[in-house]
Amino acid sequence: MGSLSVALNLPFKPEPVDATFDMFADIESDALFKMLPANAKEYVQNSPHLFEYLHTFPVNTYGLPLFLSELKNDVRSIKAPNVIYPVNDTTFVHVLSDPDDVRNFYIPVEPSFLHSVTRILPVIESKLIDIIDGLDTDPTTNREREDVIKKMLASVAVVQSPGVDAAGMTATEKRQGVSSRLVTFLNTDFTAQNRMKSGKLSRDIPITPDGKVIVSRAEYQALEYLLIRDKIDMGVLKPFLSDPYIEDISCDGVGPIFIEHKIFKGLKSVVEFKLSSELDDFVVKVAERIKRPITYRSPVVDATLPDGSRINIVYGTQISKHGSNFTIRKVNEVPLSILNIIENNGLDYLSAAYLWICIEYGMSLFVSGETASGKTTLLNAITTFIPPENKIITIEDTSELNIPHRNWIREVALAKGKGEGDGAGGVVTMFDLLKAALHQRPNQILVGEIRGIEGSVAFGAMQTGHPVMSTFHAASVEKLIQRLCGDPINIPKTYLDNLNLVIIQSAIKRPDGQTVRRMISCNELVGYNSETMGFTFIQMFTWDPVSDTFQWTGKGSSFLLENKIATLLGIPENRKTEIYLEVEKRAKILERLHKAGYVKFWDLFHMMTKI
Repeated sequence: MGSLSVALNLPFKPEPVDATFDMFADIESDALFKMLPANAKEYVQNSPHLFEYLHTFPVNTYGLPLFLSELKNDVRSIKAPNVIYPVNDTTFVHVLSDPDDVRNFYIPVEPSFLHSVTRILPVIESKLIDIIDGLDTDPTTNREREDVIKKMLASVAVVQSPGVDAAGMTATEKRQGVSSRLVTFLNTDFTAQNRMKSGKLSRDIPITPDGKVIVSRAEYQALEYLLIRDKIDMGVLKPFLSDPYIEDISCDGVGPIFIEHKIFKGLKSVVEFKLSSELDDFVVKVAERIKRPITYRSPVVDATLPDGSRINIVYGTQISKHGSNFTIRKVNEVPLSILNIIENNGLDYLSAAYLWICIEYGMSLFVSGETASGKTTLLNAITTFIPPENKIITIEDTSELNIPHRNWIREVALAKGKGEGDGAGGVVTMFDLLKAALHQRPNQILVGEIRGIEGSVAFGAMQTGHPVMSTFHAASVEKLIQRLCGDPINIPKTYLDNLNLVIIQSAIKRPDGQTVRRMISCNELVGYNSETMGFTFIQMFTWDPVSDTFQWTGKGSSFLLENKIATLLGIPENRKTEIYLEVEKRAKILERLHKAGYVKFWDLFHMMTKI
């Protein structure tokens, strides 16, 4: 999909590789190999393309890269990084310092770095196109399409080693194929000029008597990777989406792809778009891949990628003057738990314990803050505090929440043209879904983000006894109240106390330049004062920026704990202060779970079900 639309702009002039020297046959005697640490030797033995990349990298100028099997927080202190780490079995990332820019380089090292594959790929693609129409399988899922590509590759290429089949398949399997429909997902635009070029190239490429291209094992694996990456996966975006250390991926127009990295912060990729037309073609193909076609009449797409990441695309130079642009907000395959957030000092045990008791006893809350402040991450993490037997309904415009409960209804709004199949293309808004949810008898309703008239339905749900949890864009309690009471939400101020808690979340830049996410405050909404025409709220927890700690400022004055939750627990009026001991007891439970190693999201939830 993406291999023909982008270029690699390496920050160094690659060293020439001697084509006559078989570095893999004589790897033990290779001078560079001898210089590598033990873990790097293992990597290059299993990944020839990484070894070839290292041979092109000017080690004499930059020094030997530091090879890390995983990135830990202490890596942040490296001022001029020259670090390589694995993303998966096939892909590595090289983070290289740029002394002339605040953003360092991000270099994905994929099997495509094997220079011989660039020469062979046009010949392989030409042969694949030639056999498509003669095959009769109709793949419908990505797994089936992968299998078809593997079988097709095995029918046009063979591994050089004698006696070794290219993919371990029988002759019968190799005769199996695909119908002409395969052209749709192959997305190969092979012109006459391409065919002529491949014909010239094929004179230098060894061919068996029956017409198969002879390749090495490394070349075969690289070809298989590239075909699947570009025809089924997300093309050049694959290494970015596979990297667990990336938070955001963005392309502002013609130029490089930028990323926000969890360890190395802002980086610029060597993958870049040279022409506006190529970028337009790329985003069109991405939109088609996720079944959200984009056109000049409908130039904005907000959707979810197959891995759950959220993508926004703006198409065309009419509204994006630097060319089409896209932004991807990645999601963790495993959501962060509340203990993960405590580890990163996003909040502490006491504030987490307070949220635990409030959520368990049905308090409604909003997590509010600016974009990328960690609102959805925190909202998802505190779902482990919802009683495991509860029925939960989540309502989102693009699916991001991942709830651990089994009795979970997951609903996503349907924008115009978003659906598939006959009769699709209608509109189902979050407002519609929220109204429907009230008839489904949920114990909790989670709304991905409240931004419009669905807010009035959410408050109606709270009034009828349905706890609602949601995210909201506002930087303070005062601003949140202003937005709720203004257009288009228009909640009467006298209704606001149906919302029990407001958590203010923010992304803070620390003196050392590091951006961290913190719960700035946790606030109880008490009620509207008609005499002062103001709204009363109590700050229960606040963040101290000097010490980077959290203060329980509301201890002894909690309206929710004393007047609502203590009553539900059956604590007598004259002993209501005992409720604060319950919070402290839960804080100690969380701390013990943390020390016992139940930190991961699912592990923590399973332990919480036993408490």
